[in-house]
Amino acid sequence: MNTANNAQLILHEEDIDLASRSLKAIAHPLRLKILCTLGDGELSVQDLVEAVGTSQSNISQHLAIMKDKGILASRKDANRVFYRVGDVRTLRLVAMMREVFCERPARKSRH
Repeated sequence: MNTANNAQLILHEEDIDLASRSLKAIAHPLRLKILCTLGDGELSVQDLVEAVGTSQSNISQHLAIMKDKGILASRKDANRVFYRVGDVRTLRLVAMMREVFCERPARKSRH
């Protein structure tokens, strides 16, 4: 690797660290399911509980982990908390992940 490439890599070390932490945080089946459910939208905790099918306390724990790592952002509206993917780069990653892993392939017709 040449010096210019090394310098560029060092400049992006913070991004590499963020990517590593993000990938570790989403490398859990329930968290991946939450991200697939969220997609590019925003859902309340209760909506996520109903869509994912586990307890509110379990969902809340995983949401807190992803929020702490900068993967999710939230807003409060009265007594409801809404979550969304918080970073554009993570949103792109989630979109690719959804395309590859979350969507069921179309069935081939037998004509």
